Amino acid sequence: MHGATQARSTADAVARRSYGKLVAFLATAMRDVAAAEDALSEAFAAALADWPVNGCPANPEAWLLTVARRKGIDGIRRRRSGEAVAAQLQILAELDEAASTAMDDAAVPDQRLALLFACAHPAIDVGVRAPLMLQTVLGLDAKTIGSAFLVSPDAMGKRLGRAKHKIREAGIRFAIPSRDELAGRLDGVLDAIYAAFAEGWSDPGGTDVIRRDLKAEALFLAGLVAGLLPQEPEALGLLACMLHAEARRRARRDADGGYVPLAEQDVVLWDAAMIDEAEALLLRASKLGRIGRYQLEAALQSAHVERRRSGRIDWTPEVQIYDALLALSGSPVVALNRALAIAELQGPHVALDIVDALAADGRLVEYQPYWAARAALLASIHAYPEARAAFDIAIGLASDPAVRRFLLGRQAALPRCLEKDQGGP
Repeated sequence: MHGATQARSTADAVARRSYGKLVAFLATAMRDVAAAEDALSEAFAAALADWPVNGCPANPEAWLLTVARRKGIDGIRRRRSGEAVAAQLQILAELDEAASTAMDDAAVPDQRLALLFACAHPAIDVGVRAPLMLQTVLGLDAKTIGSAFLVSPDAMGKRLGRAKHKIREAGIRFAIPSRDELAGRLDGVLDAIYAAFAEGWSDPGGTDVIRRDLKAEALFLAGLVAGLLPQEPEALGLLACMLHAEARRRARRDADGGYVPLAEQDVVLWDAAMIDEAEALLLRASKLGRIGRYQLEAALQSAHVERRRSGRIDWTPEVQIYDALLALSGSPVVALNRALAIAELQGPHVALDIVDALAADGRLVEYQPYWAARAALLASIHAYPEARAAFDIAIGLASDPAVRRFLLGRQAALPRCLEKDQGGP
């Protein structure tokens, strides 16, 4: 039993640490993302059968890659039995040569960036590029990805399957594009990295190892892209935005693990060096003269930091940035956050009108922050019964126990004695 436990622990650690590198390497060699994933899945299954008996290898990544390579070759032979033998042998030879090189170096070459840009190829539908990268490079499942993109797991699974089929049938190369092609695929790459970071960000306490590693992986990939494209302001803007958010991580929970909203965070706990790095990146991006979504997102983070540090109460800069961001993206989430900023500038009644209008967007029906925002706005105008009902929905949708406790506390603090006399707006 101890051997099985150790094998499972080692396999889990390798999956968290190296899944993306292994899939990227195999897919590059096999020219087939789905086949690479299948081969690696079979290799992990073989590991869980072999390692408890024979012990965990000194280099588990190399062991998995060797087995996955063999499984991949078997799969290619099965699928390509009717095709030209010469083409099949060429692929097998390339896979053997690539894997042998990796074994000689005792490390798996990092092909993740090449795979990121392959997934952002113009032949792949725009709407599935980011989810595809999250699954192939970062290892998220269809359920998690669907939740992040407000799509059902079944629908997301089908979209991902079609995209992988397209990559294979179109013969898309797994390579970093030339400089003149690179910028055109950048948006999809940045969207995927940001979505991965947001998923990891949902574990602010850092207690979920998988999510913590995912956030670190996303930061690494953002740095990789920014380093590759130092003249692309959006790459710099994304990294700046993520660093700003990560700099506040320690302040998001109190000593008892309770949720602390931005307005109440202890700024002393913010990582000043990380904030300085983010500000420097944003300044570099601004000098390149091409504004974009991620630079605006980073500018919002910067404005929040400046306001908290200076004590500024005027929310005009934040509202102006949200106006630009909404015009650029049309996102209902941006519209919701803009409404909350407008509440600080023009009052809750104006903000509630905006929030009421957003209710027509079906994507927000099960979006927990929408109901939490609505509840807070209703409470601020003393519409306590309606606020309590909105809190009920927000609490029911909250997946983070700390956020749930926070909302329960806010709901419990609502006055009950006035409910018969106070109405909505």
